[in-house]
Amino acid sequence: MLNGTGFLLTSLSDLDLSNANIAILSIVFSLITLIALIIFFKGQTKKPDSQTLHTLVAVSLKFLLEMVFALLWFFIAKKTYLESVFMFFVIYLTLTLYLIVVILKTLRNKSL
Repeated sequence: MLNGTGFLLTSLSDLDLSNANIAILSIVFSLITLIALIIFFKGQTKKPDSQTLHTLVAVSLKFLLEMVFALLWFFIAKKTYLESVFMFFVIYLTLTLYLIVVILKTLRNKSL
């Protein structure tokens, strides 16, 4: 759905958004979010002390992996034009909000 929205934006707007860049960003951020969700849900089957640690590790690892990816994207690949920066942060915020909603929904439904 995220890729479909990006491709629709490129065809309907006059922004110079590359479909390849949208696909790369979506795939990398989706993989990072998937890794964080796997760690979080694996921790939900453990004791309460370990659940907290797994939640912190999942969120921290997501943050660190995204910072490394930002370093690679902006400084190594030199994707510093306005459309690229905008696209990067829109996809980043979308998948970060998704992760937060999933974690909060899971913790709200869990009895302590």
